[in-house]
Amino acid sequence: MSALLIIVAGATLLTVIGIAFGGTFLLRINTGKRGANPLQKTFFRAGHAHAGVLVSLGLVVALVTTAAGVSDFWSAVASIGVLSAAIFVPAGFFLSVLGSDPQKPGRAMVSVWVGAATLTAGLIVAGVSTVAAGVGAL
Repeated sequence: MSALLIIVAGATLLTVIGIAFGGTFLLRINTGKRGANPLQKTFFRAGHAHAGVLVSLGLVVALVTTAAGVSDFWSAVASIGVLSAAIFVPAGFFLSVLGSDPQKPGRAMVSVWVGAATLTAGLIVAGVSTVAAGVGAL
């Protein structure tokens, strides 16, 4: 694993602290200690879940591409693409329902679509480069 990807992986592991703190925020909402309307509750749950899953997937991509012998460049591109989605998607869910009582998501929802695009691109790079590494090893 390249030095860049090691640094990215380490920083990503530290973000799990923030995701865990987000879980305590959801607990406060679900117990009624923090007010939120049904739309906000749904979007906050979705943002939290996507953050955790996409961070985990980004780390798995880093490990799989490295283990497969993918070049450091393509491994980093794939991993950082997936990890970027772990920022964009949750941000879209959280930021699009800010306010005292939103009735529909705001413009920040575009961030979810940007995240979906970076996720797709990162996974395509990961999949193609991993298959290519496997074929090359035959």
